[in-house]
Amino acid sequence: MKGRSVVGSLGLFFACTTIGWGQEERLRLDDLVTEALRNNPEVLAAQKRYEAARQRPAQESSLPDPMLSLGYTSVGSPRPFAGIGVEPAANAGLMVSQEFPFPGKRKLRGDVARKEAGADFELYQATQLNVVSRLKQAYYRLYYAYAARDVLERNKELLRKLLRITEARYSVGRAAQQDIFKAQTELSILETRLVNLAREREAREAEINSLLNRPPGSPLARPAEVQPKDTIIALEELYAAARENSPMLRRDQKMIERTELALNLARKDYYPDYVLSGGYFNQAGMADMWQFRVDFKLPAYFWRKQRAAVTERAQSLSQSRRTYESTNQALHFRIKDDYLMATTSNRLMKLYGQTVIPQASLALESSLATYETGTVDFLSVLTNYVTVVEYEMNYYEELQNYYVALSRLEEMTGLPLTR
Repeated sequence: MKGRSVVGSLGLFFACTTIGWGQEERLRLDDLVTEALRNNPEVLAAQKRYEAARQRPAQESSLPDPMLSLGYTSVGSPRPFAGIGVEPAANAGLMVSQEFPFPGKRKLRGDVARKEAGADFELYQATQLNVVSRLKQAYYRLYYAYAARDVLERNKELLRKLLRITEARYSVGRAAQQDIFKAQTELSILETRLVNLAREREAREAEINSLLNRPPGSPLARPAEVQPKDTIIALEELYAAARENSPMLRRDQKMIERTELALNLARKDYYPDYVLSGGYFNQAGMADMWQFRVDFKLPAYFWRKQRAAVTERAQSLSQSRRTYESTNQALHFRIKDDYLMATTSNRLMKLYGQTVIPQASLALESSLATYETGTVDFLSVLTNYVTVVEYEMNYYEELQNYYVALSRLEEMTGLPLTR
């Protein structure tokens, strides 16, 4: 009967602590995500990089700055305006020159810059997803630290009750002294695990504060309760979502398009740019002079310059396409890996929660009930106790793994899998 009272008091202890925690203010994941997107330095830096890149297309597609030339030509003396009005060659005036790239070059340069800005936008989107994924992973690991601590604290109380029963049995000669030492050793082991969980909790709190750009050591409430989900999206749907939504794939695609345009621009460099110039020259009492001309920049060294540039752009295009293939393959592997992790953890949670833990708890309750009568020895009770603790810890570890995998899948597919 004492064994049953121990298990009953365990259930009452768990119910009381659950009610108490339910009244505390909990840490909401949605609020953290909103704050991270608003304050995280990585997100803000990527945003500013994209906003800066948006200014480049207008610059690249503009004409070069015109050139204004002021001067004079003197005859008979180097002093300014010598001979003006007397000598036909003496004058003072100005010229305006404007360089014009060969038709099509300015548009290509602007298009290249737009593709680069598009790639920076995808990088901004990828940074947002990455920060949110890391935040969610830290949140679920923080939840595990709290949940695992609760398991150990609850079972530590049960072990203390078992130790008191053993001490009582030892006092009347019905238990060995080593049983007391074993129970005390198990209590010490629980304390070491609690110390490690305290370190994990503080580390995850520091990680969350860092991602939120909060001051170090800012207090965080206990995470809200996390419940397992019954279903997960099919693997093929994850692949399709990644092809459509993955910012890294879209960025690599933008870089392919950018390099194709850069290759066309390099081919355009075989054609000459030209400069239009016009000027007015005053000769005092003599007739005014006007001058207009066109200067061409001849690609005279094309076999060393333009041809090498075209070859370079062609190789860069091949590299961009291989980079896209590499990203796509790596993405498929990571999706499959995290999908298997999520589905496996989901099945294990169901096994632990619906079968393994209830059966192990029944075995512990039965051994506790018969331990007082001497039918079962202390080692059997302790073994059943350790088994229950490990299975409960395993359950919450699989719950953590499940949501960590979903958080990583969200980053790669853009789907709201954890909601």
